Amino acid sequence: MYLKNISLLNFKNYEESSLEFSKKINCFVGNNGAGKTNVLDAVYYLSFCKSYFNPIDSQNIKHDTPFFVIEGVFVKDTKEDHVYCGLKKGQKKTFKKNKKEYERLADHIGSYPAVIISPADRDLITEGSDVRRKFLDSVISQSDKLYLDDLINYNKALSQRNALLKYFAANNTFDSGTLSIYNSQMVDLGNKIHQKRIGFVEKLQPIFDRYYKAISKGNEPVSLLYNSNLIDNNYAEQLETSLQRDMTLQYTTKGIHKDDLEFTIEGYPIKKMGSQGQQKSFLIALKLAQFDFIKELNGYKPLLLLDDIFDKLDESRVEEIIKLVNEHHFGQIFITDTHPERTENIIKRINEDYKLFTVEKGAVV
Repeated sequence: MYLKNISLLNFKNYEESSLEFSKKINCFVGNNGAGKTNVLDAVYYLSFCKSYFNPIDSQNIKHDTPFFVIEGVFVKDTKEDHVYCGLKKGQKKTFKKNKKEYERLADHIGSYPAVIISPADRDLITEGSDVRRKFLDSVISQSDKLYLDDLINYNKALSQRNALLKYFAANNTFDSGTLSIYNSQMVDLGNKIHQKRIGFVEKLQPIFDRYYKAISKGNEPVSLLYNSNLIDNNYAEQLETSLQRDMTLQYTTKGIHKDDLEFTIEGYPIKKMGSQGQQKSFLIALKLAQFDFIKELNGYKPLLLLDDIFDKLDESRVEEIIKLVNEHHFGQIFITDTHPERTENIIKRINEDYKLFTVEKGAVV
């Protein structure tokens, strides 16, 4: 699978641009703020129906314009699919495949999988558990439609239960019958989601270990630990025992919506004990393990988007990434860099077809 071309209209700092891509390596070079990352984000948009960097859709419209449009052609098994995304201010986002609009955006997720590695990934280490849950859900959803449906329905039931708890508090009332309906829905869906998250982490760990050792050339043990209220606990019983606390706080305190993924190095949190180089190697290894996981389940290679990853990586780590590319491990790759000479030197060492684009102030020249 690869992205043949893309066209942008009023997307972020691009007024209008159309690009034809190499099937293998596409490099975007230019100064900071020129718009290199915005091209990668547009590619990500066509895969996930949303921006990787700014979840508020309207803020991705170019200043002083009323709408944006992203269009691209994906090629999968010689079949071409035209994907269209359009958004007007104050209106619902439109997503189409071959001119047919999706009834649910969730139906598009996983059709054209992509993995992005970016400096913004540091949030996975530094920020709260919600960021790491989104990572879990994003990876599993790309290859499991039932998981995505269960997750959407779980979040609906959770939202309804929380609204009911607020209603109880505001009206000094209680309705066990209605509460039990939402409890039952959350228990059924939560247990399914929990089991799939356990399976995902178990499969990811050995792949992640292999990549971390290759990139870092280090022997320090690293691990991904899945923390959940549901481990060794009955979810239905937890909802019962936490009811008084939930009613006081007016939200649900137990469940898979509180899960976390703990990152450790030599048994300690990498957030506190890992060096900058170790943290960067950890995140790159995590994303490349994600790539392998999706590739194995789908049977074809996702797009790989590398946003400024060569910055702050030493020569030996760059060398290991180049080796992986030369082993034909990956499919189509998109790279951004602020140093044209560095990028050209790197890709000349890779025995693959490539295109090099220079970006200046929201224009590819």
